[in-house]
Amino acid sequence: MKILIVDDNPTNIIIIREILKKEAYRNVITAASAIEMLELLGARGENSELRPKHPDVDLILLDMMMPEMDGIEACRIVQQYANLKDIPIIMVTAVGDSKKLAEALDAGAVDYVTKPINKVELMARIRLALRLKAEKDWHKERDQRIQYELKLAALVQNAVLSLPLKEELFEVHAIYQPSFELAGDLYAWYALGDGRYGVILLDMMGHGISSSLFCMFIASVLKDTVTTYVEPEKVIQELNRRFNQLYIEKQLVQYYFTAIYLVIDTKLQRIDYVNAGHPPALFFEGNAAEPVLLESNCHPVGVFDRIEASPQTLTYEQEGHLAMYTDGLLEMVEGDQEEQLKFLIGELAGEHEWREEPMKAAFFDNKAPGERDDDKCLVWISLRTY
Repeated sequence: MKILIVDDNPTNIIIIREILKKEAYRNVITAASAIEMLELLGARGENSELRPKHPDVDLILLDMMMPEMDGIEACRIVQQYANLKDIPIIMVTAVGDSKKLAEALDAGAVDYVTKPINKVELMARIRLALRLKAEKDWHKERDQRIQYELKLAALVQNAVLSLPLKEELFEVHAIYQPSFELAGDLYAWYALGDGRYGVILLDMMGHGISSSLFCMFIASVLKDTVTTYVEPEKVIQELNRRFNQLYIEKQLVQYYFTAIYLVIDTKLQRIDYVNAGHPPALFFEGNAAEPVLLESNCHPVGVFDRIEASPQTLTYEQEGHLAMYTDGLLEMVEGDQEEQLKFLIGELAGEHEWREEPMKAAFFDNKAPGERDDDKCLVWISLRTY
């Protein structure tokens, strides 16, 4: 490990260097002032691109009292740099003033030794500081590796989401904004043939890695389930059966998800659906200001071993659009669910065609109020007639 000694007195530098040498610490560099130290570290001057001459310093032994700039001021400057603030700084001082020592520790120093230097004390403090530095570096490297893996997992998760689909009578788009790297919302759509389309949006309970893993399991069985069972009640029942296969003994949290699944028949101009505890989808037909609500008609998926789902049907004679969303959109507005839904209807009623940028500006560019932020998802379906 590389140790930097900073002292304006050459004799002090020689003494400390010899102590370190006898203890097998030979990778030592020196600076005669705080300004020289900052230059060695690349933290001096207005040029932010100044490259450090010694970027891999592991410990700094810094004299507190020096001309031009004292150790406390230099310590504060070092703490302003993200790549330097984790370097442990031990103050070397002849000052016995407890206020000055407290000021040095507040400035970012991790410890101090007093002059005349006691070899045993110095080495004990150096070994402790280096051990803490090694542990901190290990944790930082591990966290960076975890962040990389999370970003990679997010790319995989995003890859399973359906791409926009634009047909003569049917068009579907989505915007998705997870609250963390990994999320628990999932949407998908499938052409079922003969002008029929299956569309599903689900919201897994909770956030983070565990919810995203459950979500990815559902994604892995979704296409087979939809194309095999097709009908809304059968698809929801099969997803419930599959999800219950993931039963984890003695789990502290019971996982479940809300979902809304539609089968849209563009020839018959009919929508069959099951809403399993999900926020109501909104269907705007023609120029109607008030939508038809596709409200929940059964409990969420995964709560019980069996699920009774009765499909609902609505028909349309004019062109219209259908908005499906997760509760993260509702939570943008403070108030009860009725007030939140009123806001959402007001925002979506005037839009007849899909316009991604206004949708992003309205729902995705702003944080939800309060501390809690949820995954946000909006699925937009445009329906046309012959």
